[in-house]
Amino acid sequence: MQFTDLGLAEPILKALAAKKYALPTPIQAQAIPVLLKGKDLCGIAQTGTGKTAAFALPSLDHFARNPKPTPLQGCRMLVLSPTRELAAQIAQSFRDYGRFMKLSVEVVFGGVPINKQIRALGRGVDIVVATPGRLLDLIDQRAFTIKDTEIFVLDEADQMMDMGFIHPLKRIAKLLPKERQNLFFSATMPGEIEALAAQFLRDPVKVSVAPQSTTAERVRQQATFVNQMEKQALLNLTVRSEDIDRALIFTRTKHGADRVVRFLEGAGIQAVAIHGNKSQAQRTTALQAFRHGQVKLLVATDIAARGIDVSGVSHVINFELPNVPEQYVHRIGRTARAGAEGIAISFVADDERPYLKAIERTAKVKLEIVPLPENFVEAVRNMPKAAPPRKGREQTPEQKAKRADGQRRYQDQQKQPRGNAERAHRPDGEAGQPAKKNFRRRRGGSGVGAHKGAVQRTGGR
Repeated sequence: MQFTDLGLAEPILKALAAKKYALPTPIQAQAIPVLLKGKDLCGIAQTGTGKTAAFALPSLDHFARNPKPTPLQGCRMLVLSPTRELAAQIAQSFRDYGRFMKLSVEVVFGGVPINKQIRALGRGVDIVVATPGRLLDLIDQRAFTIKDTEIFVLDEADQMMDMGFIHPLKRIAKLLPKERQNLFFSATMPGEIEALAAQFLRDPVKVSVAPQSTTAERVRQQATFVNQMEKQALLNLTVRSEDIDRALIFTRTKHGADRVVRFLEGAGIQAVAIHGNKSQAQRTTALQAFRHGQVKLLVATDIAARGIDVSGVSHVINFELPNVPEQYVHRIGRTARAGAEGIAISFVADDERPYLKAIERTAKVKLEIVPLPENFVEAVRNMPKAAPPRKGREQTPEQKAKRADGQRRYQDQQKQPRGNAERAHRPDGEAGQPAKKNFRRRRGGSGVGAHKGAVQRTGGR
């Protein structure tokens, strides 16, 4: 079966041809015919199986055959995603597949100014991809409504549950119109996910592809026992000796991720981190650099990495083992995508041995134990120091240029002759009037109405 056999509208087939996509994946072959008939769907499929196209292509076909004006401050289609990164990926997929159609696509999530999103949604949008929290913020501000939604997609439902989105999802369900098409996707389907699905779906068709075990079978899984304090030396040796296209390195904490990056940089190895303490701009920049191959190593926490779908990940390195065995399966599933093979390497400290046993028991697999490299002791002895932490947020080229321009203007002003001309432009004096003296505010003052520049910082921030 080819995409041309599915009866999709011509603009969509043209976009698929431009991307050189001819054969649908199993989830696409099963889901697209069902969705083209307007039925509800419950799909069990992992990230990386092609499920985004499975719901994007038939939805775009619906828009191609049923053109309508966009509802004011509303949307025709709503896609809910658990993470910002995944939401951005889904929105881009819609733009790619709908490139030959006149459709508007917007992505809304937290971590960025809401006013810009309010303006973008004001005239109505065909397709909105959103995280639950920011969506409800917009609804609560009466800046957006979902009462006119024709197609609703809940993606990565199990991750939504893990991240505590159950109550926001229930609230969203009550705000949606009764007449709509519903699409529900999850990697697993335990009892609580089925209960959630029942709130959204009406007489759904169920499709299931790619059980978790199939990915794991294509991954060579290794473990090395090493002292916690010596893991960084082992990591440096590993990334230098392995033939890495792209590697995801997992830590349990945000500070641990930053520490790993600094030590790698200290050893002259380029890497970037992604976690909850990073700004959205930093997260986007890091992910783009990793996706485009500019940086081969991405250090991440489990939550930050959820939903990230990057092709060509050859290695997953567990710098620290997860204390939840199922999380290990999610981690290693990020390699060996699209039928390729991958390598998962785990560093196991003494206190992590119980985690390893739990992982082997849950995943029904026995990890290959690999001894420490011959030159390991020397590597520990000659371990480079960590690079110093970067101060403040990283600036974009545009921000750097703006700052440089501001500095030039300030320097030009300083070159002007002093006197009445200078006094005329002072903020605290008018032309022809002497400038008021500046008095230092005492620390005990109220501060009400004070200019922020007059407030002195104390402490070591």
